Amino acid sequence: MKMKLISLAVLAFVTAAAQAQNGSTEQLQQALAQAQKAAADAQKAADQAMKALADIQQANTEASRKPATAAQPGGESAKPAAEGLVLGSSDDYVRLYGLIDLSVSNHNNADKSGASLTDMSVAWFSGNRWGLEGAHALKTADDLKVIFLLESEYELPTGNMDTPGVLFNRDAWMGLESKSLGKLTFGRQNTLAREFSKIYGDPYGSSAMNLTEGGYTNNNNFKQLIFYSGSATGTRYDKGVVWKKEYDKFVVGLGYQFGGIPGDFSEGSTKSVGLAYNGGVANVSAFYNTANVAGLTNSTYSFGGNYKVGIVRLNAGYFHYKADQPTAIGERKDNAYTLSAKIAPKGTFDYEVGYQVMDADNAAVNGSGYVLNAYANASNAKATASGKRKTLYGSIFYHFDKRTDLYIAADRLNTDGTYLAGQANGFRSQTGAAAGMRFRF
Repeated sequence: MKMKLISLAVLAFVTAAAQAQNGSTEQLQQALAQAQKAAADAQKAADQAMKALADIQQANTEASRKPATAAQPGGESAKPAAEGLVLGSSDDYVRLYGLIDLSVSNHNNADKSGASLTDMSVAWFSGNRWGLEGAHALKTADDLKVIFLLESEYELPTGNMDTPGVLFNRDAWMGLESKSLGKLTFGRQNTLAREFSKIYGDPYGSSAMNLTEGGYTNNNNFKQLIFYSGSATGTRYDKGVVWKKEYDKFVVGLGYQFGGIPGDFSEGSTKSVGLAYNGGVANVSAFYNTANVAGLTNSTYSFGGNYKVGIVRLNAGYFHYKADQPTAIGERKDNAYTLSAKIAPKGTFDYEVGYQVMDADNAAVNGSGYVLNAYANASNAKATASGKRKTLYGSIFYHFDKRTDLYIAADRLNTDGTYLAGQANGFRSQTGAAAGMRFRF
């Protein structure tokens, strides 16, 4: 457009000059002045048009980069998503995103003979996933939005579904969100207890409680702590209803899971409540959770938090779990503790270390003698075990950028008393180590 206007001005000058060739010098000067004015006007108009076009392009770019919210893989809800393919604007969008985590690991006591195994394993830190999230503004005074998330997990070494036959095994929910309502979601999603313990469960999640799903690492010996934040269907709700809302620095939440058992509204259901305080340097959180698993009541209360000192973030938490079991074997009671730290100096490296103890008293075991996870179905159990499961772990991350990481990690599992962990295949210990690469899109 700019070149076209300048060309018109040049044409006007040539035309005026031609008309004045047979005239006086004065007429020629007047024609020259008119042509110069036309060129200046053309230049001004072109500059204004180019500025308007640049403003439009910038507005479109900013809108496409500001999806409203749902869950971030591995996530983060009030923050715009940085990765993925976004179609739409901040008020009405669909985003395609994913995470790829490749690990090569070594474990001893990998079978009942005590053999070691080096393999391209299921990802150590983050479940491989792809998902679709979106929002649609309802144009109300409160900026109410319809939101949804569909997220699927797969195994990178084989391409298999993480849960055979279940496409969206991580998340399949929709809901409503606004400033006054908070976030209300319906469907398959993380348990509320898992969300409220993520700020102290290990050093890899967010330090502050927020409305976005997250929490806990993937395939390692210290992951087992997550089961104290479980439900009647594991660490996610099927047919769940979750409400979370921020009140300045406080976050509150309620969770409920429908049981779906004809004639019994309680069996298979889960009820949860959570409260957190985001203080900046110090953040604390707590939850109470109860579930009816095959007619037996399981419950947990937990509290913990984190505190930042310079480049170090310290995390600590406590879980008390109690479960009804068949009358012949009696009640189970567990006490669990976790302590971890994340060291994040300026630069491309960060470092994590942690230690946890799961102290089980009279815990039901399966047919192989391995202690059942918290909230597992113990209705057919005939024997119990007592003892401690202790795990020490650490890692080093190198960040190429916000989307690409390299890491090395290791953990050491030990049990005592009559406690046997299924991961160690009947042995009292297991050591694992891994190296990997993680990429978000």
